[in-house]
Amino acid sequence: MEERKYSNMHVLMIPYPSQGHINPMLQFSKRLSTKGVKVTMVTTIFISKTMHLQSSSLPSSLQFDFISDGYDEGGFTQVGNISTYLSHMQAIGSKNLKELIQKHSVSDHPIDCVVYDPFLQWVLDVAKEFNIIGAAFFTQMCAVNYMYYYVYHGLLKLPISSMPISMPGLPLLELKDTPSFVYDPGFYPAYYEMVMNQYSNIHKADIILVNSFYKLEDQVVDSMSKLCPILTIGPTVPSFYLDKGVPNDKDNDLNLFQLDSSPINWLNSKPEGSAIYVSFGSMVCFSIEQMKEIALGLLGSGSNFLWVIPNMEKKNISKELVEEMSSSGKGLVVNWIPQLEVLSNKAIGCFLTHSGWNSTLEALCLGVPMVAIPQWTDQPLNAKYVEDVWKVGMRVKVNENGIVTKEEIESCIMKVMENDIGREMKINAKKWRELAIEAVSHSGTSDNNINEFVNKLKRS
Repeated sequence: MEERKYSNMHVLMIPYPSQGHINPMLQFSKRLSTKGVKVTMVTTIFISKTMHLQSSSLPSSLQFDFISDGYDEGGFTQVGNISTYLSHMQAIGSKNLKELIQKHSVSDHPIDCVVYDPFLQWVLDVAKEFNIIGAAFFTQMCAVNYMYYYVYHGLLKLPISSMPISMPGLPLLELKDTPSFVYDPGFYPAYYEMVMNQYSNIHKADIILVNSFYKLEDQVVDSMSKLCPILTIGPTVPSFYLDKGVPNDKDNDLNLFQLDSSPINWLNSKPEGSAIYVSFGSMVCFSIEQMKEIALGLLGSGSNFLWVIPNMEKKNISKELVEEMSSSGKGLVVNWIPQLEVLSNKAIGCFLTHSGWNSTLEALCLGVPMVAIPQWTDQPLNAKYVEDVWKVGMRVKVNENGIVTKEEIESCIMKVMENDIGREMKINAKKWRELAIEAVSHSGTSDNNINEFVNKLKRS
């Protein structure tokens, strides 16, 4: 392939079609745009119908294209079975992706590289059919990817029979600290197969990118790099909250839910560090009993709190309890809000979270301590690092019935918000924020790795 100028480098981004996977790739795309790279984000036709895109803040070198996954009217919910969805998406999606690459091949900007989410490992095979550079983009933390790699290659045998779990570069782990598919491989077998299949052809990838930054996971990065070289290019948080190196980059541009910004005025009326932000992402579904315990724990803490409860989850909490929280003068319940704008508000002193990786990274980048209620997938290991490695929060304890009681929630909140432990967490959180800014700033570790990625495209 003849050498072309940076301005002609064209990258195709293929995220797994969910908000938590699309936005990290979108943020990485905006970073690439500052390096003179043209990017086309490809997602499904169904996502195109449901997404709320703030296109005015996107650089001109970044565009969207859409292909069918076979379920244009409802996406995954149209079929409701992950195995069926993924197999159908592979059959339909690979055909449509080939047609898209062929379309670009006769344009002024043929594709130089395909960056893909390894949940869609078949995308790499398509890229290789066209002799195009293939780069895997892991949206989860390096420690999680590393543990899955160990399991896939038989370096960590399941079921795990002895404790603690010891792996180079990781802290000693108990079962409760591991991703749910490691703790219990029979838990959602189709999802277990999906996370394992990420590694079925990873040896064919030319580059492996991870949404983390070196100093956050230095020991893990060093250990995993001995098995497969990786480049940390995160955190993929809008530049406005970090180095301000990307113009107009103030928020995640894509939302699959309608945002409500009115609660920001409510937060602005609260004293600094006095409020708890409560959000458990778009995929966590608590029982009626657990929702009640969370509500009572929040009320018992005596703190102000802003709780995001998506409309589809409101069936699990009584109207009376929602009214009690609102009438207390302390609580506000909303449907969906701009999370970064909330976390960056001076009133926020604590984040009660499910410990999804995007939420964890955003809290770290904005210096907000956390109380973690992990549920499944990568969340338990994220919470382990929050509490014991980065020391920026606490993980709640569950009782014998698998419920986090109101007393436990209240106790953890008060420790983070009020006592010496909490003050230490705030100091640590500020440190990680500064290191995140350093990583993406000029000549930081992530900035250098992005430059290395671009230089590899230029040499190809």
